[in-house]
Amino acid sequence: MNITGNTILITGGGSGIGRGLAEAFHKLGNKVIIAGRRQQVLDETVAANPGVQAVTLDIESAESIRSFAEKVTKEFPELNAVIHNAGIMRPENLLEGDLSTADATITTNLLGPIRLTAALLPHLTKQPKAAILTVTSGLAFIPLALTPTYCATKAAIHSYTQSLRQQLKPTSVEVIELAPPYVQTELMGSAQAVDPRAMPLKDYIEETISILKENPGVTEVLVERVKPLRFSELNGVEKYQEFYNVLNTQH
Repeated sequence: MNITGNTILITGGGSGIGRGLAEAFHKLGNKVIIAGRRQQVLDETVAANPGVQAVTLDIESAESIRSFAEKVTKEFPELNAVIHNAGIMRPENLLEGDLSTADATITTNLLGPIRLTAALLPHLTKQPKAAILTVTSGLAFIPLALTPTYCATKAAIHSYTQSLRQQLKPTSVEVIELAPPYVQTELMGSAQAVDPRAMPLKDYIEETISILKENPGVTEVLVERVKPLRFSELNGVEKYQEFYNVLNTQH
């Protein structure tokens, strides 16, 4: 991916990793459009980064996604990249039988990127160079039992990304996966943003941008902190189970 001179749409771009990527790509000379449901955080990001633009998007609504795609491609005809960053991560007790969190998580984390990709592909495939970046997680490769549906959706997006990349080989669209580790954001609340076990957001963004700069053909962006999760199965079933037990004992 050429990391400058693009017009990039970033969902969930008002906070956390999405905002960090938005600010980094903006500084690199890209036109950046952030999208999300919370108008206040979008406004705060725009105010802090003159030139960044914002459009509201309800990622849970299929109808909203269709109308959003029509609007954003009309207003920004040079749009050639999308970063699917919007997502939710909530704990679940599967013994309770309450599926509200599972429904919301699947709709936001899985159906949202799939629907938005489908809506934008006719436009992106017409661009001389384009890119679709999905944001998964180290937990796509070894799950945290506390958040079962979140981990399942990220595993599904990893799989979907591979198939999307294969099918888009004849086109001008690159497909890149970002798999973050545990990062200091408010994805699971304010405590996460200051958790010393989590990777500082600034460090994650800097390492991610560095990988994209140095490896223009990269398909998976893996910072060093996520590699033990990403490659957890390579050491065999017993070592994987040991790692899984440690991971799930810590939470």
